[in-house]
Amino acid sequence: MTVGPPVSDDDVPRYWRELGLPGLVDVHVHFLPERVQAKVWQYFAEAETHYGAPWPVTYALPVEERLAVLAALGVRAFPTLPYPHRPGMAAWLNDEAAAFAARHPQVLHSATFYPEPDAQRYVEEALDAGARVFKVHVQVGAFDPRDPLLDDVWARLEDTGTPVVIHCGSGPLRGEHTGPAPMAGLLDRHPRLQLVIAHLGMPEYASFLDLAERYERVHLDTTMFATDFTERLMPFDRALLPRLAALRDKVVLGSDFPAIPYPYAHQLAALHRLSLGEEWLRAVLWHNGARLFGVTA
Repeated sequence: MTVGPPVSDDDVPRYWRELGLPGLVDVHVHFLPERVQAKVWQYFAEAETHYGAPWPVTYALPVEERLAVLAALGVRAFPTLPYPHRPGMAAWLNDEAAAFAARHPQVLHSATFYPEPDAQRYVEEALDAGARVFKVHVQVGAFDPRDPLLDDVWARLEDTGTPVVIHCGSGPLRGEHTGPAPMAGLLDRHPRLQLVIAHLGMPEYASFLDLAERYERVHLDTTMFATDFTERLMPFDRALLPRLAALRDKVVLGSDFPAIPYPYAHQLAALHRLSLGEEWLRAVLWHNGARLFGVTA
């Protein structure tokens, strides 16, 4: 490749410009309500207890400063990806996410849901209000995505083709309902769901590559994938690289900003050093996400 990887956040705009891109589309960014965000960051502050390794949050900044960081990096579009950990939270999170998106045109209006009796109602309300992406966190929510309470929700999202970013792999912590089996069962019922498998399904990479190869609308996001931090904990088998290369049009950039334990530039450098070529990088960093969300330069 003739373009060199970014060496710092300040160098990121040089990187995407030399790739001939208008910027970046990042499908895995979080902006949560203040009290929820504080609890998330406290969880990461105790990461050695949870994960056995420190997880310093690089961008634990006020909201406006975080927005400024993304703007300086050239991230042209990103979601806020709220997610509940218990019943009764999702509708409120959706209202907060809608208000945030209304204030910031670069934000992809996000929403979420949980297996509860009124899920279909508030998901329909979110769609009517303009939600463009939903977030589901199987490990944190501790629920089976095949729960009958979600049957109508999944059917509606399949019909609309609305992307759903779903954390369903067993990393960094295994949950009762994580792993490829529940997702295979869900896709067997709803084969045209537009799922975006977060973190490339780590650590069950091969099994989630299987699902992306089998189902037309299943995508994979790169969140924390191939970074030094993740490679120490959940390394990717380089024998799988040809399959990842072949899925070029179904892989989208994700970062997990702001709760990442390294600079944003490192995620891009980690993808660059996979040596899958500049066309693959252009597709992942801009074209696939722009197509998925209708983003124009």
